[in-house]
Amino acid sequence: MNDLRTSDLRTCLQGLWLPLITPFCNGELDEPSLRRLVRHYANLPVNGLVLAATTGESLTLEPAETERLVFTVRDEASKLPVCLGLSGSNTRALLDALQRTAAWPIDAYLISCPYYSRPSQRGLELHFTALADHAAHPVMIYNIPYRTGVNLGNEAMLRLAAHPNIVGLKDCSADRTQSLDLLRRRPDDFAVFTGEDAQYQEALADGADGGILASAHVETEIFAKIWRLMAAGERAAALTLWQSVDELTRLLFAEPSPAPIKYWLWRTGLIESAEVRLPMTEVSTELAARLDREIERRSSLRANGSRECAR
Repeated sequence: MNDLRTSDLRTCLQGLWLPLITPFCNGELDEPSLRRLVRHYANLPVNGLVLAATTGESLTLEPAETERLVFTVRDEASKLPVCLGLSGSNTRALLDALQRTAAWPIDAYLISCPYYSRPSQRGLELHFTALADHAAHPVMIYNIPYRTGVNLGNEAMLRLAAHPNIVGLKDCSADRTQSLDLLRRRPDDFAVFTGEDAQYQEALADGADGGILASAHVETEIFAKIWRLMAAGERAAALTLWQSVDELTRLLFAEPSPAPIKYWLWRTGLIESAEVRLPMTEVSTELAARLDREIERRSSLRANGSRECAR
């Protein structure tokens, strides 16, 4: 189990974090595929993993499955920081979840704003304060109003950022003005990640510390290199590289995520099945054909590149 204290974790909150998909086969958690996935990404330039979040189909997981997921991932990736996704609109139930998972081998939580109930800014602030007060691990907040129905504004966010156990934000506000204002006013030790795959390069240019990107299941090294180039001030090179994956992010979200990503991982042999759980459905025939063409195109590019290097 990792033992990252809050101060140590803050130094890890940058770069590319992967919100890992949860592989299923015949209705069950597919542990062999999960282990294969984690070994694959642990050997790539990924700074951390987020488990059982939106991309991981968290709302379809049973508590025992989530526990098994966490312990399996930790067994295969002992050195990567691991963040556990939590969500819900019942503060007391989330406090119970924090207590239940306190001894799990995780390094942080990613907790989304309450969905459907649409609390006030004061309600959001009290909700996250109560959770952070009781969490055994540091908390990152996930603001995604187009899913939850409520936007955590910057005034409340900045007050929460002063809490010693709240270390960062996954920003999916879809409001660049709000994001820029937060980046300008945030404390120095408060990390802001973009969760908007299609705006990754733009968010880094604005000053975000990194991205939590579902699209980075594919072409992981390119997404990681974009961050490194931006961090080194090589913006033109980063933009050129971004243009090689810009359309890919849109393709992987052409139908509800994570179905397109699971299809890609299945077709490339990383997981045994493209299965998702209802109410999610597998990709359409039309999108499957588009994904197959893009897989073939990128495979050919890599093969041609390898031949050129061998000459």
